[in-house]
Amino acid sequence: MQPGGPEITRLTRTEASEAVSDLGWRYVLGTLFAWVRVESFARSVEVAEWVVEAAGEHADDHLRIDVRRDRVVLMLQTSSVAAVTSRDADVARLISAAVRDRGLRTEAGDDTVRSVQAIEIAIDAIDIAAVRPFWKAVTGYVDEPGRSGPTDPLVDPIGQGPAIWFQRMSAPRPQRNRIHLDVSVPHDEAPARIAATLAAGGVLIDDEAAPAFWVLADVEGNEACITTWQGRDN
Repeated sequence: MQPGGPEITRLTRTEASEAVSDLGWRYVLGTLFAWVRVESFARSVEVAEWVVEAAGEHADDHLRIDVRRDRVVLMLQTSSVAAVTSRDADVARLISAAVRDRGLRTEAGDDTVRSVQAIEIAIDAIDIAAVRPFWKAVTGYVDEPGRSGPTDPLVDPIGQGPAIWFQRMSAPRPQRNRIHLDVSVPHDEAPARIAATLAAGGVLIDDEAAPAFWVLADVEGNEACITTWQGRDN
């Protein structure tokens, strides 16, 4: 049975997370992520076929698959709105059931390997509209679906590289890096990732906005943010 009805609802971050967490999926940066561990490329391709079959008519508009030797990485998002909807949650349930029926499971990672995650590149600029065309051209990126304004994010049209977003500065900042990585992790992975970063010599610069994000830096002051969906809506 396919997830039914033409009506789909855009989910809040909380709704998206709660809809799939017990299935082994995690909501990260506007997308549902999970993976299925396998022992070979042949098995990975087989799992991908099960997943596409389970998603049915919704595979093309909602599903992305990264086939690897040791795992199949699964991503769900409604492409027309670049967000997670009730349809994505329905498809996640169908996929997890299909995988489980064959003796495998969807999961988000454990202590043996990093969790699912998504990385964005943040570029600070005084005049975002002036620098955005350069970054669009040099990366070969395109406008995010539904967001084509002069200050909106850019995305890889084939979904391979990290998204780029722009943060407005009020004044030049020559003594601080103006490009940093946002590492978006599952909400329940953030404490461990921050602890590992601090243990590796990192410094916590700012946690005022936590659990939405924590600003950390290496020993030379280069910054990165650990981010989650929490603290952004209910």
